Amino acid sequence: MEAGFVLDWLNLVLRWAHMIVGIAWIGASFYFIWLDNHLHKPLDPADAAKGIGGELWAVHGGGFYTAKKFTLAPEKLPPELHWFMWEAYTTLITGFLLLCLVYYHGAEVALIDPSVMALTQWEAIAIGLAFLAGGWIVYDRLCRSAFGDDELVLGGLLFLFCAASAWALCHLFSGRGAYLHFGAMLGVIMVLNVYFVIIPGQRALVTAKREGRVPDAIHGLRGRQRSVHNTYFTLPVLFTMIGNHYAGLYGHDWNWVLLIMISVAGALVRVWFVQRHKGNPNPLVLAAGLVMLALTALASLPRPTVDIGPPASFAEVQPVIQARCAPCHAARPTQEGFAAPPKGVVLETPEEIRARAAAINQQAWASRVMPPGNLTKITDEERRTIARWIKGGAR
Repeated sequence: MEAGFVLDWLNLVLRWAHMIVGIAWIGASFYFIWLDNHLHKPLDPADAAKGIGGELWAVHGGGFYTAKKFTLAPEKLPPELHWFMWEAYTTLITGFLLLCLVYYHGAEVALIDPSVMALTQWEAIAIGLAFLAGGWIVYDRLCRSAFGDDELVLGGLLFLFCAASAWALCHLFSGRGAYLHFGAMLGVIMVLNVYFVIIPGQRALVTAKREGRVPDAIHGLRGRQRSVHNTYFTLPVLFTMIGNHYAGLYGHDWNWVLLIMISVAGALVRVWFVQRHKGNPNPLVLAAGLVMLALTALASLPRPTVDIGPPASFAEVQPVIQARCAPCHAARPTQEGFAAPPKGVVLETPEEIRARAAAINQQAWASRVMPPGNLTKITDEERRTIARWIKGGAR
């Protein structure tokens, strides 16, 4: 059995599993944020006397549902409690395995860019793991510090930390690898919030009730703080999961700035949705998120084309494509590490090359992210030849 076949199937299974459990986790998280923000005073005074602080009625799938939340805890625990944690844990496990398969096993292609920093495979892996672990340590220390009680100050410090991380990652790895590791760092923080803060706090509440003690409200306050952070991290993390499709962003000279801008846009949109749940959405918050997204698009505009010379013919560009692109983008790739053409793109015949002219220009000239890590040693003059061919109409 060919190694490439096995790796492709591992990639497929892990990516699919990561998507499934991630949807389950994020869906549950979004639902409980929505639920918590839609609770109203109980209709029945007897419920309030039992310690119920809010309730919600809903209709779905042909049935009526009611959800009630206790201000602290019920007088008597039910025989069965449903916990929400394995969705988060399995998202981390599948995501880490996928990270190892795609970005660590294939570091020379997906993670290392010698034009950014010449790293060995093991150096790149060590740096990546350090960001995943160090990101949590810095974040957790900030939350537990004296700044943790002031959400405005804490939010500002977390923004600066994220901005510094984005800058550092984009000056260490390829743009694609940097974006993914930024999202992975936030994702690890989200899962460890569940593991180290939210679930232990819930266990402490349950244990106190079982032992007949009054639960300490601090566990609920800490859990809520981390849950709020998680919901604001979610959209930036989701962006980085699809960001490898957009070379115009991660391949830009200011890719770290664009990463921060689009993350801020996602967080602002999420803030607006949370406000909307509470019934007091501020249109300025949504507008700010959309404006930030528009500014990101403007900032990512291709640089003005310099004088690249006269238009080039297809006869001039075809040898460049064959030598520098086709080793990977062929029905049977000859470049080591590629069992199939990336994204199914084949660039062997004149028709195939002409049909992909705009994408070739974007990847090889405008963003310069292809070939990944410059595996096929394309020169600046050969990149310019591609741009000159586009200038002549890509005929």
